[in-house]
Amino acid sequence: MRGVPSEEATERVQKVRAGTVAIVGRPNVGKSTFLNAALSVELAITSKTPQTTRTTLLGVVRREVDGEACELRMLDTPGLHDDSLTALNKRMNRAAREASATADVIVLMAAVATAASSRPLVPHPGDIAIARELAPGAKVVLVLNKVDRVKDKARLLNLIDAFQHVRSFEAIVPISALTDDGVNRVLDEVARLLPEGEPAFDAEDLTDRPMRYFAAEYVREQVLRQLREEVPHATTVSIDTFEETDKNARIAATIHVERLGQKKIVIGEGGSMLKQIGTDARMRIAQLLGKPVHLELFVRETQGWRDNPRLLEELGYPEGREPPSAKQAPRRAPAPRSGPPSRGTKPKKHRRSP
Repeated sequence: MRGVPSEEATERVQKVRAGTVAIVGRPNVGKSTFLNAALSVELAITSKTPQTTRTTLLGVVRREVDGEACELRMLDTPGLHDDSLTALNKRMNRAAREASATADVIVLMAAVATAASSRPLVPHPGDIAIARELAPGAKVVLVLNKVDRVKDKARLLNLIDAFQHVRSFEAIVPISALTDDGVNRVLDEVARLLPEGEPAFDAEDLTDRPMRYFAAEYVREQVLRQLREEVPHATTVSIDTFEETDKNARIAATIHVERLGQKKIVIGEGGSMLKQIGTDARMRIAQLLGKPVHLELFVRETQGWRDNPRLLEELGYPEGREPPSAKQAPRRAPAPRSGPPSRGTKPKKHRRSP
């Protein structure tokens, strides 16, 4: 999975519709699920925990629309939220806003609320605020996700009408990203809005992120899925070593928490929780790599990392816009703030199912 546009790609003379598409919206409206459905690959991490996505993630979608080849450079972005809590929250919001400000097309994703059949469906105040914040001249496609919650689809008409009073949209598309219903229609609508240009990536390129990034994200995904309360928000993951051969991969990663009590929760009784996190993350990494993976996990108390600019940079949350190219040197893990790391279990190798 190569990361950066090749010289061969940039030298092509064939014109296509090509451009950047920013997927923006509140936390937990299904932006990452939509990206995965568009790619037909479970690339982005997902969980029920708000603010799962912390950095922008590029996924390259190719399709033919109206007889034209199209390259959609889809950018999954952090959910826009109250960023008064930590410096990390501020950087997440900045990444989302920068992506929408520079995109050729914006997909504004809103989730249909679960409401009694006797009550009309209305937009969430956060969705209205984001819609109004977008530049007046921006090309925006409104996507109403999670319509599978609504049995009587006629109830969506009131919701659509309410959004149309907020701003103009190039198209409004109801979908269920979870069931892959309506995703292709969104991609077709977006593709028609892209400018004519040259493709930026080769046909086999899926993203510009290196595998180290996904290894860290897939470990963090399991922390988000298996732990609750404040622990997921206070957790991040760094890759200590990543060695890959044609036959397998050996990875060592550190899960960073902010307090000793959180460290104990992540490890679990007798290391049981850390073992489960490692087993599930290893399977996810092996599926993407297509080869067996040996994963070793550590847990480290890294106090105040969410508000420390230096640590945020080292842990992969830069001040400026992302993402890095695959040619960049991997970031070094920060030094421990207090106490040595606790060693995790070594899950057995997992082979990808045929």
